[in-house]
Amino acid sequence: MFYSLTGKIVYSDISSVAIDCQGMAFSVTTSVNTLRKLGNIGEVATVYTHLSVREDGVELFGFADSEELQYFKMLISVSGVGPKAAVAILSVLTPEMLALSITAGDVKGITKAQGVGPKIAQRVIIELKDKVSKLVPSEINTGRLSQSAAVLAAVNGNSEEAVNALMALGYTHSEAASAVSSLDPSLSVEELIKQALRNLARR
Repeated sequence: MFYSLTGKIVYSDISSVAIDCQGMAFSVTTSVNTLRKLGNIGEVATVYTHLSVREDGVELFGFADSEELQYFKMLISVSGVGPKAAVAILSVLTPEMLALSITAGDVKGITKAQGVGPKIAQRVIIELKDKVSKLVPSEINTGRLSQSAAVLAAVNGNSEEAVNALMALGYTHSEAASAVSSLDPSLSVEELIKQALRNLARR
């Protein structure tokens, strides 16, 4: 039904963004990785969307590029993986990292996603390995996976430390996480805290 939305960002938090398309604002649930790629409030952005229709309601999911949407759709095709779990996985793993984790059978990497246990991670690997292997270049090997995983772990660790530091300063987890999630995760902990404090002061 919806292929993509392009418009001005009018709202964002740690798990969603609202995009104004000619006077009508659409609330889109998305991943942390997409939120990092999108611009600030007031800027124009495009998200590639998937409309989820379930017994408990209708929800629109969107991603910064078609590749992330493709992996989202693959994830929700796995038995026991719903849209929220798929977004959680794509919040801690980029599409490339997810492909590498699946190809290498890296259960631990996938279970870093909130609410995703070893059984679900194993199911993702088993059910998607053949599909993903066709998308991953043959030169990718487990050595590259280990190197990329180490980088990702360091990045996630910096963000987590920055959030904890902001909470120690009196901000709520939601405020701290929202301020940090919009920043470049490769920054040092100190720089993340400084820039997050600037963002919080402008709100």
